[in-house]
Amino acid sequence: MHEASIVSGILRIILEEAQKHGATKINRVNLQSGLLAGIEAETLTACFELLAEGTIAEGATLEIDVPPLNCQCQSCGHEFQLLKRAFHCPQCNGMKLDFEGGHGCNITGIEAELPDSPEPAPSNEENDNKEKL
Repeated sequence: MHEASIVSGILRIILEEAQKHGATKINRVNLQSGLLAGIEAETLTACFELLAEGTIAEGATLEIDVPPLNCQCQSCGHEFQLLKRAFHCPQCNGMKLDFEGGHGCNITGIEAELPDSPEPAPSNEENDNKEKL
């Protein structure tokens, strides 16, 4: 189960960022995981809950986004996006596919409470006027 080592790394990063900004509580962590990363969302979430116990991330929500995987069939040339791990062309049912991306796992946002801040401070590009972590 490689999810435990992935979560360990995620926790290390988010706790370091929280400490840099003086956060008192982490409420939400947003991840983007590629379809080919081999990460099982349920297992990752369970590991996160377990490993976050006793830290300021305890009770935080882990949101995992898995974007579509861009593909092209080598047999018929059809371009399409995979939404789940069903590696065949929807046009010709061919299994020789070329992929673009789909391997990474990235932290895309951290929502945390800061001292003297009644509301969580989101960390993502959509909220540029608020405190970011």
